[in-house]
Amino acid sequence: MTSLHIESWMYTIGQLFLIPTLLAIALLFFYSLFAFGQFAMAHFQRRQLRLGAAAAHSSAYPLLRWAGQHPGASADERDLAAHRLLEVPRVATRVTPMLGLVATMIPMGPALKSISSGDIAAVADNLAVAFSAVILALIASALTYWIVSVRRRWLAEELVWLQQNAAVNAPALAPGALAQTAPTGVHA
Repeated sequence: MTSLHIESWMYTIGQLFLIPTLLAIALLFFYSLFAFGQFAMAHFQRRQLRLGAAAAHSSAYPLLRWAGQHPGASADERDLAAHRLLEVPRVATRVTPMLGLVATMIPMGPALKSISSGDIAAVADNLAVAFSAVILALIASALTYWIVSVRRRWLAEELVWLQQNAAVNAPALAPGALAQTAPTGVHA
């Protein structure tokens, strides 16, 4: 097989990934908007509720709710649960820019071919797809990055509260056993 055949084969295979990549970017963009809506609601709920018994049943305090459902959980299990709560937005934060780069590079091949044939309209169409995809991917990634950063702090605050409360209310935390007051310095 000559190098021309390999190049042609690679070009063809690469072009097949454009539509799936664009669909993935669109899904991740809509996910980031959904996650932002959830984040905004949690922020407002956290401002209204203090860390404590009422918070344990709120979706704004997911780790407290998890701890109430798993009263015998160790500190390591609570830490693992906190990591699980951040898993999807963390993956979205990291994967979306990569897909944006892929969606930028795939249309560059046809755009360069169009330049050689003098078809400026095709160049513009391909570049419009490339830049639109990367813009949506970067917006989605920026939103999920911000959400993950703040939620990581929130979960750390919940872990500290659970640790302090476990020392006071040993041996186990149950939904009814959660303390009524928040530790100082914990904010939404």
